[in-house]
Amino acid sequence: MTEKELHAEALRYHSQNGAGKLEICPTKPVNTPEDLSLAYSPGVAAPSLAIAADPERVYDYTRRGNLVGVISNGSAVLGLGNIGALAAKPVMEGKCVLFKTMAGIDAFDIEIDAQDPDTFVECVQHIAPTFGGINLEDIKAPECFEIERRLIESLDIPVMHDDQHGTAIIVTAALINAAVCIGKEMSSMRIVINGAGAAAIASARMLRRSGIPAENIVLCDSRGVVTTSRDDLTPEKREFATSRLSGTLAQAVVDADVFLGVSKAGLLTAPMVRTMAERPVILALANPDPEITRDEALAARPDAIYASGRSDVPNQVNNLLGFPYIFRGALDVRARRINYAMKFAAAEALAGLARRPVPEEVRRLLGRPDAIFGPDYLIPSPFDPRLRDIVPAAVAKAAIESGVANRHPIPMD
Repeated sequence: MTEKELHAEALRYHSQNGAGKLEICPTKPVNTPEDLSLAYSPGVAAPSLAIAADPERVYDYTRRGNLVGVISNGSAVLGLGNIGALAAKPVMEGKCVLFKTMAGIDAFDIEIDAQDPDTFVECVQHIAPTFGGINLEDIKAPECFEIERRLIESLDIPVMHDDQHGTAIIVTAALINAAVCIGKEMSSMRIVINGAGAAAIASARMLRRSGIPAENIVLCDSRGVVTTSRDDLTPEKREFATSRLSGTLAQAVVDADVFLGVSKAGLLTAPMVRTMAERPVILALANPDPEITRDEALAARPDAIYASGRSDVPNQVNNLLGFPYIFRGALDVRARRINYAMKFAAAEALAGLARRPVPEEVRRLLGRPDAIFGPDYLIPSPFDPRLRDIVPAAVAKAAIESGVANRHPIPMD
């Protein structure tokens, strides 16, 4: 399908059978006068009074415990940039669809027409009682860091900016398994991250906490290596600034074990790839077009392991593997927040699942009858039905063990 054909088909898809991708369906019948008296006045007063007396009863009488707000201001939508709150709505609706179909979570999309962090945070704080969790989406850096931090500090429900942590979790899972494939310890890998926005910073932070020394992580932006001598750095960039290296991306990737791209198409060239270490790992995640294509990367280095954000080549590093199941696990134990322990548990669960035999139904869907863990199957397929059981359970267990869970519905070892 050409880009033009895809564009036309996507417009048709979103307009048929009622515009958009969401509708609300009741869970209780309202077919008789008695039903109506229970669903609304006067019967509805009973659960309202119970909740007023004991706020925890909201989880017994409403959908709050299974409801996530997908909230954006449209300031950094996909690779489209700051297209505004209204234009972000199709993306947020899509996220809600994935929450429901992948993890059974109800979700409402909320588009806030506010670029100012103070206004945005205040809006979310006021509507937070509606939800059991908040998924922040497509908010530009550096504002996204402040917004997420302030909401985590002020709310007692899990808040996660998926563009940061969803990416970081899947990247970590992919690198855990890439290290197995190439026979190296993660802690010894030298990693170059190109792009210094939300996903890049969160990935660098998670990789550092996962055992990769800070001196092994080099961050690059549009000006090249992020160094301590520069006077244009945000606090987040300064966190990863180096004094050991300077120069361009081309100079930074020499002898690097891993290239992680969360930047723009075409920025990694074949000559650069040839200078990387033996059996390099290339995660080219720019959307919709990667920093280098799979064909270009493998032509330059046949020994490379390649992953991208695309679904038409092996190893799709997609947040879809993370956010539905992380929130499922968090909601199941009524976690107050999503912490590092929960995120790393998700990464380890994803990596471990990829190393198991691939179900026949997944191999059939992928058109890969010989799919097996290795350089071309680093992380699970989004269609693996085991994701819904394995990842939430790992996240919930980590929430309980790290002390952020409000209930313990699963048995502990």
